[in-house]
Parts: sequence; structure tokens; C-alpha cells
Amino acid sequence: MLTGHCVAGHRSRDAVRVAAGLIPGGFRVALGHEPGPAEDAARAFADLIDGVGSAGIASACELTLPVGRLGIATTRMLADAAAEVGLAVALAGPPGAVESVAAGLPEAVVVVPAGRIDAEALCRARAGARVRLTAGRGATTTLAFVRCLNVLMAGDGRPAVAAGDPRLIAITGERAAWFDRPPDSWEYVMSYGIRMERQRRLVAAGFTVRLAVPSGPGSVAAVVRRLAGRA
Repeated sequence: MLTGHCVAGHRSRDAVRVAAGLIPGGFRVALGHEPGPAEDAARAFADLIDGVGSAGIASACELTLPVGRLGIATTRMLADAAAEVGLAVALAGPPGAVESVAAGLPEAVVVVPAGRIDAEALCRARAGARVRLTAGRGATTTLAFVRCLNVLMAGDGRPAVAAGDPRLIAITGERAAWFDRPPDSWEYVMSYGIRMERQRRLVAAGFTVRLAVPSGPGSVAAVVRRLAGRA
């Protein structure tokens, strides 16, 4: 049920096809690839970068690179390849490895899960840069999410807020208004294929909405974990 609904498919061209179909509706896209155990992860991401470049949709897309899976050197190589086609990157993984790569990529987005014990400190350190704050489950994580959100909205950077809970979506909009944030200075990041009508309403209201489109052999399992609050 998830395949074709919340997941683009196993191949990089599936992700490119889905992204190309979403962009005319006013969406931006956060591409993510979940390689299979035997898959050459670097090759898979390189193919995805090439596909996005060939399709001419790079300016509306962003590619999440899992630094822990790829390693620092390979992540840097892929980020350079993405830059050549005009594709922005987001860096996810262990903070030390992510910061090592981000130090040479000032325009890169750094993914910060609100459930991390050091999430607020990470957000303060990057409040003037680009951060994607991701929500999680539980009251403690929700409180941390709101604290981090306040830090980012008060900063000079460009926050991206990844949340599916209607309460957190509403709080995000309220915080943006409180800090006089124009709609083009921050964005929502939401799951592809889930509550799409709500996402369309946000776009129609003038908000920037980036849909997370996963692909790859491991994408279904990753979506299931995320929806269950375990990733």
C-alpha cells in the first residue's frame, strides 16, 4: 500500500518521475534514497543526481545525503556533483560527521531531529544557517521541538520544519507569524502521499511546502519506521 503512495519506487528514475509531477502543483521536493543492503549507495545517489539534472528540476529539489551511511569523503563528492547540476543537499547523520561536511558547504541544510539530547544546542549553533528540524513522538520530544523551533524562527537562517502532527504544523505557523517571518524565509517539510489535500491548502495559502519523496529498496521500511515514530 505504501509503494506508489508514500514511496516513489526502488529506482532513481521513479523518484525523478514523482518529483517532476509534484513541482507543477507548487511543491518543492526533498528527495531521499534508502539503499538496499547489497546496493552500491554512492552509485545510487549519483544516478539520482544525474536524473534530477537531466530532468531540469534541480532548482525545486533538495537531496538528503545520509553521512553515516556514505562516509564523509563520499558525501563530499556527491555534494559536489549535486552542486554541478544546481541541486541543494541536506546532510543527515551523526553530528560530528555532518558538521565536518557542512563546514565546507555553507548552503547545505543540516537535519536536526528534535529528539536528540543536543538538538537545541545544534539549532542555536546553526540559527543563522539552514536547518531542517524534524519532529518525533512523545511529550518530551514535542517540548524540545517547540524550543528548537523558537530558536530557529528567531534566527537569521532559513528553517525547514518537518512535522506531520496538525498541532505542530499550527504551532509552526504561529511561531513564524510571531517572529514576523515572511513565507519565503522558511518552509514546511511533509511526507509525500499523506494528507495531500492539507498540503495543497497550505500551498494555496502561500506557504512553502517541500514534500519528502523517498525511493530505494529500503524506502518502504523507512517510511513504516517514521510513521511509527521510531525513526
